Amino acid sequence: MKAIKDNKVYTIDEASKRAYLSQGYDIIDESGDIIEHSPTATVPYSEYAKVIAENEVLQSQLAAGSGRKK
Repeated sequence: MKAIKDNKVYTIDEASKRAYLSQGYDIIDESGDIIEHSPTATVPYSEYAKVIAENEVLQSQLAAGSGRKK
């Protein structure tokens, strides 16, 4: 796995994962998929994901209701 932040990338093991997370690094696997986002991010990833999911629901509701007259 790798720790990534800005333009820095380090190959790490499971034992050092927490230390890199606390320093603001995101953890990715060998294929580039994010395993875990840093909890020190400006906007915690859990909040970001929640807003994205809510946005998708609202967008689909808007698209479904766009054919109605007001």
